[in-house]
Amino acid sequence: MKKHIAALYFLAALTLSSCEKYLELEPASQSIAVDNTGADSVYFKTASEVEAALAGAYSDFKNEYYQLDYYVNGDAQADDAYAGGDNPDNFQIDDYRLDATNRNVSRDWAYLYSTIGKTNTILNNIDAVADPALTDGRKEEIIGEAAFIRAFMYFQLVQLWGDVPLQLQEVKSISADKLDEIYSIIFPARSPREEIYAQIITDLETALIRVPATAPHKGYVTTGAVNAVLAKVYATQEPHDWEKVRQYCDAVIAGGYSLLPDYEQLWDNANENSAESIFEINYTGGAADGNWGTKIFRGLDWKKFNLPSNDLVAAFDAENDQIRKNASVIFLDVTGKWSDAHWPQTQYPFINKWRNFQEGSDQNYIFIRLADILLLKAEALNELGDPEGAAALVDQIRERVNLPPTTASSQAEMRRAIEKERRLELAFEGHRWYDLKRTGRAIEVMNNAKGPNGQPLGYNLTPERLLWPIPQAELDKNSKLIQNPGY
Repeated sequence: MKKHIAALYFLAALTLSSCEKYLELEPASQSIAVDNTGADSVYFKTASEVEAALAGAYSDFKNEYYQLDYYVNGDAQADDAYAGGDNPDNFQIDDYRLDATNRNVSRDWAYLYSTIGKTNTILNNIDAVADPALTDGRKEEIIGEAAFIRAFMYFQLVQLWGDVPLQLQEVKSISADKLDEIYSIIFPARSPREEIYAQIITDLETALIRVPATAPHKGYVTTGAVNAVLAKVYATQEPHDWEKVRQYCDAVIAGGYSLLPDYEQLWDNANENSAESIFEINYTGGAADGNWGTKIFRGLDWKKFNLPSNDLVAAFDAENDQIRKNASVIFLDVTGKWSDAHWPQTQYPFINKWRNFQEGSDQNYIFIRLADILLLKAEALNELGDPEGAAALVDQIRERVNLPPTTASSQAEMRRAIEKERRLELAFEGHRWYDLKRTGRAIEVMNNAKGPNGQPLGYNLTPERLLWPIPQAELDKNSKLIQNPGY
């Protein structure tokens, strides 16, 4: 009890001394507001305040996690890219030598839980808004959008860490009679990943019946985006539910999306928010809304992150896939600027998909597109015993880039054909690591990855390294958290 009382005074003192309305605590999603009257504080009084809160949650798709770390985690952690640059935290991710003090690990945990906190505030308080300007229809849409965003963040968390705290409420007031309740919210234990996935699905189902089918641009949540993430979730959670994957992929495909006729059109910046795009983060550019992340991956001013791998380039060449290779990778001369053991200075590769890498870039990021979902449906069909149906979808993707039909016929052959096709089609879009993990192929593939001249890179990926460590700072603050094995 003494510990609880001391914490109460500590929280109150911090809150009262802050010039901010809310104080972010452990994890970063929790907001504490001291209320001396004993009544819960009112978060929103007007429709505009609710809209601003939702805009704040959407804006987190433009933070450091999604501009940079999303691609480091998905591509440099896999065999599509090396860490590049000079950041030791990224080197740890690339080499499977993470520890609990890694700064990327700490900030990614904080970013994701911070956004969850914003969505919790919306979902927990929107029903109390009496402003008639917030119509019932718009209220339902906002609930759906916030639920989708929360699900998207938890999907990142559960794939990176496995069991994580499941936080759905925020603390609105502090009082002595609520100490046990407050403690359980601010300092939660980890919930089993099955519970996390169940909540993700609940949130997505909440969103599906509330969000619109279309929006001003692909940066807003629509039924297509919800169906796409549902398909991905059912393909990822254990056990996989391939019937559900097929169901939600079919719902996306029936939603009016279509492949662009030319693969290059996806990346030429003349077709943003295209018919192929399902969820795309929109930037207007300039100081206020520039995508600085692209400058991290391309340019000759300093050594860039996510250096395309020898293994990926060899995979493009082995398939004679020149269209996707040229769209995905560009080779430049960096003589006199820097060097890297993986590539000669005169033939040094950069990611070519994000081509506007100037200051204040208005380059959009495409997070989900139709080709991804077509290949995911192919995977579902194959696992359901229909490799012929899977082949037809794979061939649809290959035909766009002038490649012959797949020669795979058996279920086992088709698994590898789909894996290869997803790699070449979706390179540098943040998918590869999660594809390898959910198919159980990460250890075999990574430990056999090849570097320059086809020589083994010597990775030593072990089962415990498929998950990240809980950040040490979080363990220090919350005694209920237990570290992942192997760290």
